[in-house]
Amino acid sequence: MSSTVPGHLTSTALSFSWPDGTEVFHDFRFAFGQGRTGLVGVNGSGKSTLLKLMAGQLTPTSGKVTATGGIGHLPQNVVLDTSLRVDQALGIATRRAALHAIEAGDASEENFTAIGDDWDVEERARATLAQLGLDGIGLDRTIGEVSGGESVLLRLAALLLARPDVLLLDEPTNNLDLYARTRLYAAVAAWPGTLVVVSHDRELLDLMDRTADLHDGELHWYGGNFTAYEEALAVEQEAAERMVRAAEADVHRQKRELAEARLKIAQRKRQGQKVQDSGSLPKILVGARKRSAQVSAGKLRTLHEDRLAEAKERLNEAADAVRDDAEVRIELPHTRVHPGREVLRLTDLELLHGARVDGTFEVRGPERIALVGRNGAGKSTLLRTLAGEIEPAAGEAGAQVPLRFLPQRLDLLDETLSVVDNVARFAPGATNNHIRARLARFLFRGARADQLVGTLSGGERLRAALAALMLAQPAPQLLLLDEPTNNLDIASVRKLTAALEAYEGALVVVSHDLPFLESIGITRWVLLDGELRDTSADEVRAGLPAR
Repeated sequence: MSSTVPGHLTSTALSFSWPDGTEVFHDFRFAFGQGRTGLVGVNGSGKSTLLKLMAGQLTPTSGKVTATGGIGHLPQNVVLDTSLRVDQALGIATRRAALHAIEAGDASEENFTAIGDDWDVEERARATLAQLGLDGIGLDRTIGEVSGGESVLLRLAALLLARPDVLLLDEPTNNLDLYARTRLYAAVAAWPGTLVVVSHDRELLDLMDRTADLHDGELHWYGGNFTAYEEALAVEQEAAERMVRAAEADVHRQKRELAEARLKIAQRKRQGQKVQDSGSLPKILVGARKRSAQVSAGKLRTLHEDRLAEAKERLNEAADAVRDDAEVRIELPHTRVHPGREVLRLTDLELLHGARVDGTFEVRGPERIALVGRNGAGKSTLLRTLAGEIEPAAGEAGAQVPLRFLPQRLDLLDETLSVVDNVARFAPGATNNHIRARLARFLFRGARADQLVGTLSGGERLRAALAALMLAQPAPQLLLLDEPTNNLDIASVRKLTAALEAYEGALVVVSHDLPFLESIGITRWVLLDGELRDTSADEVRAGLPAR
């Protein structure tokens, strides 16, 4: 239950390393207070790790996190026991059972103790579910009967019912349809306590009061939402780039002055040698002049070398302030599909969970299809059926070209193998050098290609999975992607977009991320809502109606 004291989270001298010795934080400090904070940063910067440290799910190597009030944490990947009832997942099963027992005439002290003062527990639970758009989910249903998106909302509902002082949300809009996202935005906007949100969802981040940017092991604070943060960061980066240009010019100037100084020293040395060879001065005087010239030359050379070293140091410092925004740049000519060629055909298809395709549904040429629909409509089931992972209940689904499927959990990769070894599994005929050259275009250069997949961040893991699929033999001419932007920061979404720009085959993408879908040039919008039908971008933008 919430306390009367506003929730705060602070740390001093916090350090954390993984068991293999990889350091994430060193002498790290933070202070999160009341209000809504968006925690942003590139994949691998430690955002999820920081939330787990704040939630007490990880133990610092040294230092500590101090919290006032209760803490609720919604992790990135919500895993609920499918055999649980909804009331158990909400944490109210014991109180609810006691309430029903009292209503049935069992006035034992045990039941009154279980309820405490929470006599309206069922009403509050149903109101919270309704707030999140889960009106139709009964408290006696099992988790196995709800979709992945609904299980995320159920976990959030449990946190809202517990009323913690501090709420930590890690990518909460993953797997949520547009309707559910709208409900979550409203819950976030109404949250009265301390809220820290990690997300790549711009609309959610624009609800924040402030933005904390986790970069190079430090938090940089910005007043305002994500849009204000981007504007402030752009101004900072422009200034940093000017500093780099000025520092580069200074380095060139110092190099030129050092070269000129060395030339002067050489000229003086030749002149001194001529005087010495002519014998016009006494040897003792020549020796004194020579020693004086050497000292003077040494001081001059040292002065200019020091100035050059200082200029290079200033250049390095200026360059460190400019963020690396390397982009994926690849060419995939073997993925090309000619316009008009039949790529995929569905005939009287019925999925295991009841959605169906009446008649024939075709995909032709290099179409880019966005497959949209409410949570639980069967979109992931349809992709898995197309990929041949599960059999349809009836009808047929057949691809006429090589296809590859990228599932939500990216479990096509072997976490115990390196990136390069994973790609080699999909392209057994390619040489190691060829694979490494292609991986460099996916930003896995040198030692990065030898990293174990199990140590990669979400964005790196997605790039590795894309590399494995796109460099596979034979080259895929139909690519099925299931929520590819889940767990990605905004910079990684740009990298994904760049990779897909190089892909010349047909594409079927399940996503609730409209800005991403619009950025990859969707040519056809398809709605799965009991049956499969074509729709429009305008209808999707307007939001799918509630059932």
